[in-house]
Amino acid sequence: MSIQSRALLVHLFTATGAIFAMLAMLAAVDQEWDMMFLWLVVAFFVDGIDGPLARKYDVKTNAPQFDGVLLDLIIDYLTYVFIPAFALFKSGLMDGWSGWVMIIIITFASAMYFCDTRMKTKDNSFWGFPGCWNMLVLVLFALSPPWWVSLILVTFLAATMFAPLKFVHPVRTERWRSVTLPMALAWTVFAGWAAWVDFHPQSWAHWGLMITSLYLVFAGVAQQFLYERET
Repeated sequence: MSIQSRALLVHLFTATGAIFAMLAMLAAVDQEWDMMFLWLVVAFFVDGIDGPLARKYDVKTNAPQFDGVLLDLIIDYLTYVFIPAFALFKSGLMDGWSGWVMIIIITFASAMYFCDTRMKTKDNSFWGFPGCWNMLVLVLFALSPPWWVSLILVTFLAATMFAPLKFVHPVRTERWRSVTLPMALAWTVFAGWAAWVDFHPQSWAHWGLMITSLYLVFAGVAQQFLYERET
């Protein structure tokens, strides 16, 4: 198989995320939250490995007829933003006026962030919270906090999307990657586990989700703080 064919297959692999997004949306409409999150976890897994494949086969050079970055952003907005916000509203965890505020904040702020040319830093981290609302919403489903806690978290993270704070990319940020990558993989396993048991409150997956989520949220800020102290 030629390098051009392999590069094209990478684009096709990335595009499967749109299929998983549709399957997740259909499950969300039927309020089958466990299935919705299982499909979102599959999409998250695809998103995690298509980037390294794209760089390995240099899709920009060998399959330039398709814009892999644009394709990835379209699917990410569906799976990271649109579907999770819909689920949070329709699940009842955030409904009424707080749900409407949440939907406006998440969709509007994420749309602006996804087109922000300053999104990536020189070390391939994210400059500001990268709109991973699928991760937050899954944790909220698992923990079922009061609506006002969810509203505070959504508002805070939306504000950090445009704050001078770094968030690690699990694959591309080299610093601490030997820890970050296993943490991201562990988060994926715990997320799938939590959804598989329909977010049973006694599941050990909830502890795993909390620990891995805290690391992924604060690792970049810690690196930024330590690096600035060193320099």
